Amino acid sequence: MTPPGVERDYDLSRLTTIRTGGRADFFARPGTVDALVELLGWAEREGVEVGVVGSGSNLLVADEGFKGLVLKLDGDLATIERDGDGGILCGGGARLPQASARAARWGLTGLEFGVNIPGTVGGAVKMNANAYGGDLSRVLDWVEIAGAEGVERRVPAQLGFEYRRSNLRPGEVVTRASFALEHADPSAVKETLAGMREQRRAAQPSGIKTFGSTFKNPDDPRAEGMTAGRLLDAAGCRGLTVGGARFSEKHANFVENSGAATTADVIALMAEGRRRVRECFGVTLEPEVQLLGDVDAGGLYE
Repeated sequence: MTPPGVERDYDLSRLTTIRTGGRADFFARPGTVDALVELLGWAEREGVEVGVVGSGSNLLVADEGFKGLVLKLDGDLATIERDGDGGILCGGGARLPQASARAARWGLTGLEFGVNIPGTVGGAVKMNANAYGGDLSRVLDWVEIAGAEGVERRVPAQLGFEYRRSNLRPGEVVTRASFALEHADPSAVKETLAGMREQRRAAQPSGIKTFGSTFKNPDDPRAEGMTAGRLLDAAGCRGLTVGGARFSEKHANFVENSGAATTADVIALMAEGRRRVRECFGVTLEPEVQLLGDVDAGGLYE
């Protein structure tokens, strides 16, 4: 018997910004820690795989869907609150741009970089998100992680942070995160946020079906300091199309769904872009996008 609130055969494409992918066998929106732990315990006892969807901005779902339980945090698990005098406490399902804006309103600085990361706090912790010179690990105080056995608190040193990754395991879900910030003039912080938003609007596609950066910026010396987007552009990938998927004309490291794209189209396009960059520069780009379900992504890792 499934726990309360679990839906069957749920269309996951509506939860992703690229709008591709199939359906989940089971889906739930837990709003409390107790409900989340109950769901994780049920999944472990039943041998059901667990996936988590945040803002869906950096996610590709298999066209065949996900044979398991997909969770999207809600309610108490998506709140943003003051935490003492100099910090904020966020649910794992809270959106990071909203947390950045709220911090600015409260006259707190250190989380401004999050305004241009279109994901949730939990996803940001899992992926060690950073942008525009900001570093999540520098302002993260602690996180609480839920699993089938309950909840435990961890500090950044226990999260195994590396570039765009952490050591969180499948079935572990960030329920809360506390950020230690500094006091600042609210108007100055808001001005910084406005500048960052404008910088993003000028450089990246918006108002269309797309997801965040497709490939990580390489540290290979053969890239000569070029970003993934510049490498893809130089390799002739700007506007390149496979099926309904194309590399954006505005920023070559963004993939757009120009119509009825499938996840397979997106993977094939990414693989071709990766091949072209390797052929032109000898640089092997590493995908930044997350996969949910049985996605045939061999061309992205060979």
